Amino acid sequence: MSETTLIAVVEDDAEIRALVAGLLSREGFEVAACPDGAELDRVMARRRVDLVLLDLMMPGEDGLSICRRLRAAGDTPVLMVTAKSDDIDRVVGLELGADDYIGKPFNPRELLARVRAILRRTRAIHRIAANPPAAVFRFAGWTLDSGSRALRDPSGRPVDLTGGEFDLLMAFLTHPQRVLSRDQLLDWTRGRSAEPYDRAVDVQLSRLRRKLGDRSEAPTFIRTVRGGGYLFAPQVERG
Repeated sequence: MSETTLIAVVEDDAEIRALVAGLLSREGFEVAACPDGAELDRVMARRRVDLVLLDLMMPGEDGLSICRRLRAAGDTPVLMVTAKSDDIDRVVGLELGADDYIGKPFNPRELLARVRAILRRTRAIHRIAANPPAAVFRFAGWTLDSGSRALRDPSGRPVDLTGGEFDLLMAFLTHPQRVLSRDQLLDWTRGRSAEPYDRAVDVQLSRLRRKLGDRSEAPTFIRTVRGGGYLFAPQVERG
């Protein structure tokens, strides 16, 4: 798996397109902003698109036509966006193969929830540690060999990690000194098996902190960012 999930935002309104693209980018997704179906075709000719966020009403080729083409060509997931109050168009979109729909105006948190739900249902999303690179990570005297999954403390003693703890540590080591939301960690470590209110990440986070010797009252490794998520504070060297 690559470390990015590419979402194509197909929307003819430039302001809405920019707002949605910015929202998804801030959540760690790679975004291709497309004003029409022709640009989407050009993007898909170069890259594998993991999800198409598709506006229903557009001049020229509309969303229903594009959805029909996408379904005929393959199984790229589609989230239909519609401003219409008439349920008929939504039903037609679902019958053509759209995976879900959301109406305008939409709550940004609902949009992100629907995006993540589709990705979890349709593919093993962005598992950073699923096939870790053969590399050695060093941080604050600690060493992790990602190939053998061997973690050693500053004195050289081995520290056992469960699979979930290893995945979580890899997420932090590949994104050091960056605030990662709980949803991002859930996506990267649990993939399609994750549920919306999955607490496994919280349990693994607590255990990983304990194994790293992080004090809950004053953590030096994994810091909690109020309203943001978690940040891995040490400098990380990769060799």
